[in-house]
Amino acid sequence: MIAVDIGNTTIGLGLFEGRELLRSWRVRTDREKTSDEYGVLLVDLFRNGGYDPKSVRGGIVSSVVPPLSPVIEETIEQIFSIKPMVVGPGLKTGMPILYDNPHEVGADRIAGAVAAFE
Repeated sequence: MIAVDIGNTTIGLGLFEGRELLRSWRVRTDREKTSDEYGVLLVDLFRNGGYDPKSVRGGIVSSVVPPLSPVIEETIEQIFSIKPMVVGPGLKTGMPILYDNPHEVGADRIAGAVAAFE
């Protein structure tokens, strides 16, 4: 599984097999890059790390940079031929979001809360 955390400064990438983190990378967040440019970067990271992009069977994206979310989602769909889950109020995490407006809670907060609970 590929896990992507889009932050304002960097994008964290993690390659998992089950619960085991096989490899992680950090790349600079660039709001101007296209899905093709991120795709080339992602394929290079995988190949240079000795991993086959075709082995990825699932993906999840967490983002605090809304304009980049669809770009990264498209990149994952193109490279891995999968539709990634997106962390947000609509994703079933097993943890209720008890805010008046759950859509105001950032993906980073949701992911952090679920990780802390786990």
